[in-house]
Amino acid sequence: MAWSAAQYLKFEDERTRPARDLLNQVPADLVAGTVYDLGCGPGNSTELLVERFRGRGVRGVDNAADMLRAARERLPGVDFVECDLAKWRPPEPAALLFANAVFQWLPDHVAVLTTLMDGLRPGGVLAVQMPDNLSEPSHMLMEESAFSDPWRSHFAGGTPRRNPLPAPAAYMDALGPKAARVDVWHTAYNHPMADAGAIVEWVKSTGLRPYLDYIPAEERNGFLADYEGRIAKAYAPMADGRRLLRFPRLFIVAVKK
Repeated sequence: MAWSAAQYLKFEDERTRPARDLLNQVPADLVAGTVYDLGCGPGNSTELLVERFRGRGVRGVDNAADMLRAARERLPGVDFVECDLAKWRPPEPAALLFANAVFQWLPDHVAVLTTLMDGLRPGGVLAVQMPDNLSEPSHMLMEESAFSDPWRSHFAGGTPRRNPLPAPAAYMDALGPKAARVDVWHTAYNHPMADAGAIVEWVKSTGLRPYLDYIPAEERNGFLADYEGRIAKAYAPMADGRRLLRFPRLFIVAVKK
């Protein structure tokens, strides 16, 4: 299944909040130079950068055609580039490399982030946010459904479960030699969701999407129903009937020497 901008934006406010929180930690006296939104998606995070850094170049980078289409419609004055972030490097030293929820998909992202530090101007900033939620029920239950009948045969070679994020010290050790300052922290968001189905809709555009790629189209509704049943049991309703989705995220801000 291709990345879907429409699916992603069903929860735009909730998905943009971590980008706002990350941007708030970028120093106000950012050095001159271009600002890049890496893994810009449909442009919701890029829009924050355009508002904050008016008068300087802001560019978006992503590898998903539908996301870039939506971003270009949203921000027609911004230059968006389609490429693989594992290989992309800024054409000239940048002021800010900003990444909201993308590098968790790259298996060796610590090495990529370390290399990206070389693409910053002195005093430039690498600002990254990544979901750190693989131990949450939302993701553990993807594995349970995948290894249940009748879908287990589709995952005989393993599931697309992404690698867990390294410990914060790994980022400090890797980025520290190139940085004047490195801050690493976690924030756990608690998102009230209408019901169990809303939680499924949330993850369909991100963590659940690779699992659905393994399942034939005619079997996906059954898989989703099985997964939603597990979600309904794991996330008890609150007093008003809504379900609370806990979502931990890891933040990194590194200022280049």
